[in-house]
Amino acid sequence: MTDFTWSELDERAVKLAKVLSADAVEKAGSGHPGSPISLAPVAYTLYQHFIKHDPNDPNWAGRDRFILSGGHASLTEYVQLYFSGYGLTLDDLKRFRTAGTRTPGHPEYGLTPGIEMTTGPLGQGLASAVGFAYGQRYQRGLLDPEAPAGESPFDHKVWVICGEGDVEEGVSSEASSLAGNQQLGNLTVIFDANHIQIEGDTKIAFSEDILKRYEAYGWYTDEFSFIQPDGSYNEDAEGFAKVLEKAEQVTDRPKLIKVDSLIAWPTPGKTNDPSSHGSKLGAEAVAGLKKELGYDPEQSFQVDEEALAHARKVADRGLEAHKAWDEKFESWKQANPDKAALYDRIAAGKLPEDFDKAIDELVAGFTAGSKVATRKASGAVLNAIAAVMPELWGGSADLGGSNNTNIKGAASFAPDEYATVQWPTVSKYGRQLHFGVREFAMGAITNGILLGSNTRPFGGTFFQFADYERPAVRLAALMDIPNLFVWTHDSVALGEDGPTHQPIEHLAAMRAIPQLEVVRPADEFETAEAYRYFFEKNNTHPAAFILTRQGVPSLEETATKAKAGVRKGAYVLVDTEGEPDVLLLATGSEVQHAVAAAKSLADEGVKARVISVPSLEWFEEQDDEYKEEILPSTVKARVSVEAGLAMPWYKYLGSYGKPVSIEQFGLQGDGDENMRDLGITAEHVVEAAKASIEEVKAARQ
Repeated sequence: MTDFTWSELDERAVKLAKVLSADAVEKAGSGHPGSPISLAPVAYTLYQHFIKHDPNDPNWAGRDRFILSGGHASLTEYVQLYFSGYGLTLDDLKRFRTAGTRTPGHPEYGLTPGIEMTTGPLGQGLASAVGFAYGQRYQRGLLDPEAPAGESPFDHKVWVICGEGDVEEGVSSEASSLAGNQQLGNLTVIFDANHIQIEGDTKIAFSEDILKRYEAYGWYTDEFSFIQPDGSYNEDAEGFAKVLEKAEQVTDRPKLIKVDSLIAWPTPGKTNDPSSHGSKLGAEAVAGLKKELGYDPEQSFQVDEEALAHARKVADRGLEAHKAWDEKFESWKQANPDKAALYDRIAAGKLPEDFDKAIDELVAGFTAGSKVATRKASGAVLNAIAAVMPELWGGSADLGGSNNTNIKGAASFAPDEYATVQWPTVSKYGRQLHFGVREFAMGAITNGILLGSNTRPFGGTFFQFADYERPAVRLAALMDIPNLFVWTHDSVALGEDGPTHQPIEHLAAMRAIPQLEVVRPADEFETAEAYRYFFEKNNTHPAAFILTRQGVPSLEETATKAKAGVRKGAYVLVDTEGEPDVLLLATGSEVQHAVAAAKSLADEGVKARVISVPSLEWFEEQDDEYKEEILPSTVKARVSVEAGLAMPWYKYLGSYGKPVSIEQFGLQGDGDENMRDLGITAEHVVEAAKASIEEVKAARQ
């Protein structure tokens, strides 16, 4: 390699990385020291010679993205961030895994400069990295599609280090298959093959040829070993760099480079030992490691200042790269003023000027009294928004027609040779995503798209199969990123597919995830306003839109009240004169039953207030005054109406409230029959309201 140099100072920097990793875990009393020790030369080579980054500006738009998928090896990354000058200090390393630290046990997005995403649950880093690569390609197509490869300011690479645990998790297989299918040449994965897990040698559970597996996915593969044929060990950084340089010449496929290593090398007694994976090494082993590397075994966090200063020079190279990028970016802006305006808007997270108008014009065509499935309404709203919001793109896990997540007239995101009879228009910059039956990968990839670009993705599946996607949903909520999950077929009313497809506990389960906003609109009016508020809200929370398969009536009340009410999370849909006798709280397709019940109760002289509750999370954001206005504490008789577990509603029902809910698995049969058989009817709401009123009266006597 003509531009690669490796000096004694580089060797010393790698040794320093090993010692600091051992000391940090030892001081914390827990952690995963083995991989950071053996990965030190790999990570150092990447950060110093291959990853384009500017430590002076961790959020520089032109940077490459690096993801440590095996988040337990977090010190691998923290030490390189410290070396590179990202603002991490030696004290940060000393505070590894402690309260209030910037160096937690697993990398956390938004906490530490230079960390691109939260990793920890194995496989999701690698799977989300596929999304980073998706996002880079789509954004380039949006802003600079005609530039020669590698010449656009929107060209950058995605780098990953992963281990056996990552490729054992199924989500990495799902996403890697898609990466090969999409020919994502901007993605390079370094697979650390140290053959060690907590339970010991990985061959007890993992024995396939990983290179052949990834070759079958359509990836470029190569291998480099620090373990020599004679059994000796040589951390040959120059040889590793040559393999990487060769891989970089491949631009039509993602790359997997297997590196054979010995965990914790050269720690005496701990090299290639499973105990070094997930436990501190112990004072004796750490002292032995320091002796091997020329450090004083009596000192902790000893720093080779000369080696550190040498490593810090990467920041100077980063400044130069950033300056060159700035010049290229300015030239692009001058030549493409319209695209530059688009970039400025999406980079700032602003909506297009015609956003509200697009929704208003769509809503103007809705008709109260008609019967429309909210999934169909959702599809109409997505397409209306997409017409003015080119950064919006998405698709479904093989359910686009059922989820109504297809963007009309859009090319599919795929290489030209993968056009089909059903999808004849394809483009590497296409807007319509196809995930196949891969719900978990879809969630991880859309997370990665959000994190790695300025575009806004969405993904759809049946609500029941959100179970398969849930770990990615949880990670989106943990990172607090505004991913949009579109889940249809929301209840037993989907009908003949039977109990396996009918969600029961899912609303309660999703509402249990902190920072996830669950939205279940009553009809097409509420659906449109839910989308409006989600995008206007411009906060960081992800949202799940829960939508019906069956047609539901478009209500007269929502036609006039939804625009102001939906954004409050709960609002009065039907009211009474004076204080109501009972409050009826309902969501989604059950709002119609609450409205019908209120009319029946009124005929009997009972005053019932109907409250539509499209989102409990949005309602909880309101002040106490508004909550009291909607749910007056003086009204103790209350009924919740929702075709799922009652669990989330007891907070609002109080001591005398009655849930109209489903507390069993679904049924085989027609959807309307299922709802009737399981008590989701206006008649049952009336009965529950009367029972609640009677209990309140009895308690007051």
